[in-house]
Amino acid sequence: MVQAVGIFLCVYLTQCLYLCTILYKMTKQEIRLKYKALRQAMTIDETQDKSLDIANMLLTLAIWDKTYFHIFLTMENQKEVHTEYILNILAGKDKEVIVSRSDFESCSMVHYLLTDNTKLMLSTYGIPEPVDGIQVPSNRMDVVFVPLLGYDSKGHRVGYGKGFYDRFLSECKLDVVKIGLSFFEPEENEIPYYPTDVALDYCITPERVFVF
Repeated sequence: MVQAVGIFLCVYLTQCLYLCTILYKMTKQEIRLKYKALRQAMTIDETQDKSLDIANMLLTLAIWDKTYFHIFLTMENQKEVHTEYILNILAGKDKEVIVSRSDFESCSMVHYLLTDNTKLMLSTYGIPEPVDGIQVPSNRMDVVFVPLLGYDSKGHRVGYGKGFYDRFLSECKLDVVKIGLSFFEPEENEIPYYPTDVALDYCITPERVFVF
């Protein structure tokens, strides 16, 4: 009898712990810290190999009839997905590539056409940015590759917390294709979000494409 009660309590407590894990939702700051730590634990070779896998996965999407592709340039100090592989694909397909310079006072971005003559400089935050060039308005973008730290199964994402991309995406045309890039699977629980947050259409990982 005592043994049976003990087994019942063990099963009950295990189920309670499981339910607590499922129901608990991390804050955005906790998600940021989690994925920053996971990325920093990766080796340089791992980030390069997985970034190449992500670029190859991207080839399966039906986006190659589009013209204007906005892409973020990799922050090496944050071990972001290396986007140079995607840049090579875009160049090979003769696409118009747009990169941005960030204004941290207004939390906004100015977008420039990336050409052979574009001069890039590293910002104080470690972001490669164009010095100047031909400006392109937000509503010209057909596809936007979105940096992120974490995301969930509904396409809600967590970035670095300044809202640059939510502001930018809200200025784009309604049918712009929003593609996140991540080394990791989505969070099981829904990420907290605000009405002003703009969800992704896809997220590309080294193993698969998530569609939202």
